[in-house]
Amino acid sequence: MSDTSRLFSPFSVAGQPVSNRIVMAPMTRARSAQPGDVPTAMNARYYAQRASAGFIVTEATQISPQGKGYSFTPGIHSADQVAGWHTVTDAVHAAGGRIFLQLWHVGRMSHPDFHEGALPVAPSAVPFDGQIWKVDPATGVGAMVDCPTPRALTEAEIRGIVADFGRAARNAMAAGFDGVEIHGANGYLIDQFLRTSSNTRTDAYGGSRENRLRFLKEVVDAVALEAGAARTAIRLAPFLTARGMACPDILPTILDAASFLQQRGIGYLHLVEADWDDAPAFTEDFRQAVRARFAGPIVVAGKYDRTRAEWVLSKGYADLVAFGRPFVANPDLPRRLAENLPLAPLDGNTLFGGDDRGYGDYPAWQVAA
Repeated sequence: MSDTSRLFSPFSVAGQPVSNRIVMAPMTRARSAQPGDVPTAMNARYYAQRASAGFIVTEATQISPQGKGYSFTPGIHSADQVAGWHTVTDAVHAAGGRIFLQLWHVGRMSHPDFHEGALPVAPSAVPFDGQIWKVDPATGVGAMVDCPTPRALTEAEIRGIVADFGRAARNAMAAGFDGVEIHGANGYLIDQFLRTSSNTRTDAYGGSRENRLRFLKEVVDAVALEAGAARTAIRLAPFLTARGMACPDILPTILDAASFLQQRGIGYLHLVEADWDDAPAFTEDFRQAVRARFAGPIVVAGKYDRTRAEWVLSKGYADLVAFGRPFVANPDLPRRLAENLPLAPLDGNTLFGGDDRGYGDYPAWQVAA
């Protein structure tokens, strides 16, 4: 490990020390107990195995039954779910780690089968091209299925969802989390409000940039009221175009969001970089523009390796780097990166659903050796 390496240097997030700048990115794994979408001891072992990260961000976790869009994903709205998550935070803390819960409302990225036949909700009833992972109850087999055109939320319903985010943050803190990360990226509900392609409203939540940002601001305020601003974070995806999310005004909208988040004093801003083939470039100009608006900790994610991570930290564009799939197959990823050890390959067939195979059975380096 280089003496000048920033990736392995200590830092502080949400007023708490972390031992390195390596974050375990949120990754849907669809392994909660059914019925009830309850986290289990298997989930606790999985996260505790990865506690050497500077901190962990959990898989996306629905704030309410309405917020669900994928089979077997966990929630944070029932007493059983809170108790289940407490086993996870206890295990991670016992292993010396830090862990944030990602708060999730999928909006239109859902299916009527999750809502007793009712349509998913969204800012506007706009058709779009999107799919979610759903298990067929007759066969027990999961597959990607198309999302229908959603129905538009009323203003009263929007206020109710803001309150749901606040309750979910309160539940997360009761479950022992070190903080919460609001999922405002990847085409889910908050992202849907930000973009002209998915938000065609003509009321206080649509039209102007200020109106399209209103829902994000209200959610951040509601969550910060329960968790504290310093323990509140948000994930945004500036360059996303998939799922019908291409929007000509999204970059200036997110820069305005960054100014608000700076003023609000949140714990960190998490930026998702488009990581598919032929994706738009995450430009240095935009990185500089975000940093000019937001002086707090910035986390970046998107197919990073050690070299790219050191580059983005050295430029000051980010303070921490999140790793996703490499953390699945390499529970001791910080050590492997620090010592330039080989990375184990990922079994992509076991990402969603199933048991401990391809989940908690990936060995640490010393076991593999």
